[in-house]
Amino acid sequence: MSAIHLVATNDLPRAKVGGVDDPSVRWAGAFASCGEHGATQSSTIVYEIEPGGRLGWHTDATEETQYILGGSGELRAEGGVTHHVRPGDVFVIPTPLRHDLVNTGEETLRAVAFFAAPMFTQRFDNVMIAPDVHVLGTPNRAG
Repeated sequence: MSAIHLVATNDLPRAKVGGVDDPSVRWAGAFASCGEHGATQSSTIVYEIEPGGRLGWHTDATEETQYILGGSGELRAEGGVTHHVRPGDVFVIPTPLRHDLVNTGEETLRAVAFFAAPMFTQRFDNVMIAPDVHVLGTPNRAG
């Protein structure tokens, strides 16, 4: 039996997420792996943001590395720092830097986010639907 956990991410159903009070906060994502689900030391999310949408301001409980697969956007960080991102770009977001990613292009922004923990949470400024909470995270998290 192989210890390799292979996921066909194009086949993963995406959960649609959005801000209760801000229609620009809208994206769809799926966990490709996390603790007890194919990984022991990390977590991986694949996600998409449609044109004009954004992730929403949030902080992550662990360091995050992202790889942009397609589309373009602006990575915004607390303090007014903005970076333009496009396919092939990799960026690292330290904990607990508050940040947002906005799709500023004409096509869907597609990315992979790697987290340096098998379990983590993300705290959003907006209440996120579903499930009407400020905190999202890996399926194996407590609370």
